[in-house]
Amino acid sequence: MTYVGKPVDRVDGTLKATGAARYAAEFPYPDLAYAALVHATVARGRITRIDAGLARKTPGVVAVITHLNAPAMKPPPKPTPMDLSTMATSSSVSLLNTDEVHWNGQPVAVVVAETLDAAREAAHLVEVEYTELPATVDFAAEEANARPQKNTLLSSANTQKGDAEAALAAAPFSVDLRYTTPGVNHNAIEPHSTTAYWDGDQLVLHDATQNTTWARDQLAIRFDVPKKNVRVISPFVGGAFGGKSLVWPGTVLTALAAKVTGRPVRLMLTRESVYRTVGGRTPSIQRVAIGAEAGGSMTALIHSSVSRVGKVGGWTEQITTVSRHMYDAAALQVRQSLVRLDALPNTIMRAPGESIGSFALESSVDELAYQLGLDPIELRARNEPARNPVDGKAFSHRLLLDCFEQGAKEFGWAERAPQPRATRDGRWLVGMGVAAAYHPAWQFQANLTLRLSADGTVLVRCGFHEMGMGTATAISQITADTLGVPLDAVTIEYGDSDLPGAGTAGASAQTATVTASLLDACEKLTDGVFALARKTPGSPLRGHRRQDVTARDGGLYRDSRGESYGEILRRAGRESIDAQVGSETRLGELTGQVRFMSKFLMDRRRWMKAACGAQFCEVRVDAETGEVRVSRWLGVFDVGRVINTKTAASQLRGGIIMGIGMALAEETLVDPRTGRIVNASLSEYHVPVHADIPTIEVRCLDDPDPTMPLGVVGLGEVSVTGVAAAVANAVHHATGRRIRDLPITLDKLL
Repeated sequence: MTYVGKPVDRVDGTLKATGAARYAAEFPYPDLAYAALVHATVARGRITRIDAGLARKTPGVVAVITHLNAPAMKPPPKPTPMDLSTMATSSSVSLLNTDEVHWNGQPVAVVVAETLDAAREAAHLVEVEYTELPATVDFAAEEANARPQKNTLLSSANTQKGDAEAALAAAPFSVDLRYTTPGVNHNAIEPHSTTAYWDGDQLVLHDATQNTTWARDQLAIRFDVPKKNVRVISPFVGGAFGGKSLVWPGTVLTALAAKVTGRPVRLMLTRESVYRTVGGRTPSIQRVAIGAEAGGSMTALIHSSVSRVGKVGGWTEQITTVSRHMYDAAALQVRQSLVRLDALPNTIMRAPGESIGSFALESSVDELAYQLGLDPIELRARNEPARNPVDGKAFSHRLLLDCFEQGAKEFGWAERAPQPRATRDGRWLVGMGVAAAYHPAWQFQANLTLRLSADGTVLVRCGFHEMGMGTATAISQITADTLGVPLDAVTIEYGDSDLPGAGTAGASAQTATVTASLLDACEKLTDGVFALARKTPGSPLRGHRRQDVTARDGGLYRDSRGESYGEILRRAGRESIDAQVGSETRLGELTGQVRFMSKFLMDRRRWMKAACGAQFCEVRVDAETGEVRVSRWLGVFDVGRVINTKTAASQLRGGIIMGIGMALAEETLVDPRTGRIVNASLSEYHVPVHADIPTIEVRCLDDPDPTMPLGVVGLGEVSVTGVAAAVANAVHHATGRRIRDLPITLDKLL
């Protein structure tokens, strides 16, 4: 291949570097107005009085919209896997169509003004009074009230093999440990923003979204208009990490404000408003218990979790998934439970479930290794399964031990002193830790059109999303190699709900999803071009079979004989030729959903598909202050075929940085009396900065998975898994202290 596997520069790099790339809050409209939200200050209650008199008197105010004057909207659709677009529902609350408050921060009014400053000033002047109702807001206090989570069509919350509790009790060596992880919030460089404009019953919406198609469908339902009347445009998204997957209140209320005022309206959430209206990752309480023989063979593995959802919605997380697949324990039991709080619904966040579940599991494996007197990598190797431990399914691709072997050699693992607190450099205690990374491989459904023109250019149209991971570049590389055209001959249109739908950019599935449809379209296109050539007098391809002809050098060739695409089309009197995969009709949508579910269920019966890797960490801990510094990092990953080595490395480093933040800094603090987030800003919610992060080395085995399109597995999320455990294990090695409650702050080490 000419382009696939190479460090190709981003096709949108110049646009972003020069500021020409437009984000949701940068599209100009005449007579544009600005909106600001008013947030509830109680967790549960009813609004008894809203006084917007002072707000309306503020110079420049156009409208103040509350439940007293807002037009009625249709209720949000209930999520169901039978209609994937409903999965974008963020909550069941009919915003501004009710006087009920369901979480502290729920929008209770929207102020629209001529300027942003006027809108925000007036929003502070809206007075709201409530009758408070009993509220459940303290996650830790509700642990005893957790209820078992149900299995669903898409995920399993409870699994058992053998009698794990009995095996644990009989094991000569065991650990039985409790872990906690706090809630954490997304902090994308681009806060959520929306620009909305109505032309009659036609809505145009510029939104920071990971899913234009699902957002369009949701808005069509809420405003009771046909889907074709709604267009959601999102060519560039300034980071998301899952937080922009669903349709949050700001998006709906911007469209509502535009409808009420009859003007284009722009809402740019403040950092605080993002915390108040956009869900984050659930906190968790976990138990991991492992029993083992003296030689290290695991006889029992138990992993249970308690997490939270809101009473008006929330995504459950697959916290125990890692324990279903990582180790060949003779008996296994995983259980997930939920508490329901009067809180903003939690949502998807990079590697939902696996990121925090891997912290508990991989920390426990490290503890067991010390108890057994085994090297942590050796213990993992002795329990590496040949097939999926729960059901015996074959792994489609799993080179985890290769990752550990390569990483250990490059990181210098053999030089590590086995005992904790054995290495010191001045005031710094030095430690090394390791953990396994894991994330399932997903593939969804994408529609796509492909056009080849007589001038040799190719146009790909697909409504996928570009959030900085380089998808447009990867799809350009694949297109160029598959059709045998130069990279600069390929143009990609994406990020618009008027394009063929590609679903969500999430679950590390977008590249594989779009690639599957792209390869299908390329095959259809080349078949069509070959059919033209065979019918055209004088073509060197006449009389040949399709299977003997390949696409290369900008045309179709059999050995050295052939002709360019342009020559074939011009000879046939054609300006262009098209190919299509999927359909945007109602029947096409239903067919696509059936096709997706059929393939999903068939694959799940046959294979266990996942990306995996090994995380190696070195930390330095100040012996007197407890300050922790990550000083070295190496991640080695089995993520199938790598399309672009440059953007892949960037994605992997980004996930590791996010994991370091989870390990050492990030924590959403909630007042257990009021349910209010008390650190809803980047001045009090701590994320890593440049000074916190060392040079991060990443390696990919680049071995294609034969069951995935072009061998692509997906790598955006696997890189955050195992990171927190690697840090915690390194901290233990440096200090002799086990920290089982994230984040690992210095007070826990003093």
